Amino acid sequence: MRYMMIVYEPPADIDNRGDPAGEPYLAAWRAYHKVLVEAGVYVDGAPLKQAATATTVRLREGRRLVQDGPFAEAKEELGGFFILDLPSLDAALDWAARCPAAAAGALEIRPVDSDYLEAVDRP
Repeated sequence: MRYMMIVYEPPADIDNRGDPAGEPYLAAWRAYHKVLVEAGVYVDGAPLKQAATATTVRLREGRRLVQDGPFAEAKEELGGFFILDLPSLDAALDWAARCPAAAAGALEIRPVDSDYLEAVDRP
């Protein structure tokens, strides 16, 4: 089964991604990514830019409403995501606990709805 691991990080961690002082945190991410790939569970993923670069879109009464910034203000920001192919939720939770962001942020684990994806992909 595939699981999406949604990474929430403190804004300071996202803002400091290019800071040379953040090298130990980057090294932890590199090591984590390498282990995911070597374990054969990594499907896809990507880091995201700061929440200030987000744009939220809604459609209300046929009108497109565009808002600068994220949907909601929160202590952590959506920092990135992984899609992992794992045998169980317990395995997903184990991988989440090993993620560098777990120490200061939070990780949300959700199963990918493969049945619905298949229905959407059908002509």
